[in-house]
Amino acid sequence: MGGELKTIAGTAAACVAQVLWVLLLAPLVEGLVRKLTARIQSRQGPPIWQGWFDLLKLLGKEDLEAAEVPWLPRAAAFLSLGTLLFMACVLPLGAAPPLGEQTDAILLVHLVTLAGLGALMAGFGAGGTYSLIGSSREVMVMVLLEPLLAVAVVAGAVHRNSLAVAEAARGGVFAAEGFPWSGLVLLVVILLAFPAFVQRVPFDVAEAETEIMEGWLMECSGPTLALFKYTAMLKLVLYSALFVNLFLPWGEGVGGVGAWLWFWVKTGAVIALVATVAAAHARYRTDQAVRWFGMMLAAALGALWLAGLGY
Repeated sequence: MGGELKTIAGTAAACVAQVLWVLLLAPLVEGLVRKLTARIQSRQGPPIWQGWFDLLKLLGKEDLEAAEVPWLPRAAAFLSLGTLLFMACVLPLGAAPPLGEQTDAILLVHLVTLAGLGALMAGFGAGGTYSLIGSSREVMVMVLLEPLLAVAVVAGAVHRNSLAVAEAARGGVFAAEGFPWSGLVLLVVILLAFPAFVQRVPFDVAEAETEIMEGWLMECSGPTLALFKYTAMLKLVLYSALFVNLFLPWGEGVGGVGAWLWFWVKTGAVIALVATVAAAHARYRTDQAVRWFGMMLAAALGALWLAGLGY
């Protein structure tokens, strides 16, 4: 009994530590991304603490209930944020995941999907024209985009013959019996579509600040908007970490602090690549983005077929 309590306490402590780490890191990463974007565009840019300043400012404002169903955007904000924080306990973030033994790849796929439902709930609950347009675009994007990560995780599970997150989502796409053609195809597919997963230019068609004034976020304010902004920051960090786990798992065999630091160096490189692409490209039109995602989905399904054949 005492051993079980120690195990539970250790798991809870590891979850709390990992959640606090990503909560502290995400706004700082957002500030660094803004600074990098400004430098690429020959601007000074805000201070690296600007992400924290924005969140604190919004948390101190009144939460105006402008939506047709006021409680729905608020619930959606908590759902999205809570889903990503739970994902932080499931993913290996430079060390063994705290809930690795209690979860599997199927749960990870569901968490990725659930994290995107907040935009739909907020937009349809708000009821405004721009909010509904943004949510409609989000539906189109989700239908074509969310299966891509699911295919990558499932392909890893097929190669590893295991649904454990530490196996399937940790370089599993390259664990084929023969040459890992499926892993290479999925690497290209996810890399080309990755800005859309983290809602960044050129694929942020559901928000499109200069076109539909942030779409489904338009009716949100105060703490609710702060939670959605926090969710977007967390999504950039956690989805980049997931990308590293799926496709860049090498070089962490040293263990300990060195492995942890190397993992976050690789994650930082992925984030910097996303920021560079966003700073150097214009937003795609919705029809262009949908065609692009359709091609990526077709290629991903082809990769899943190759994975089933052992490649």
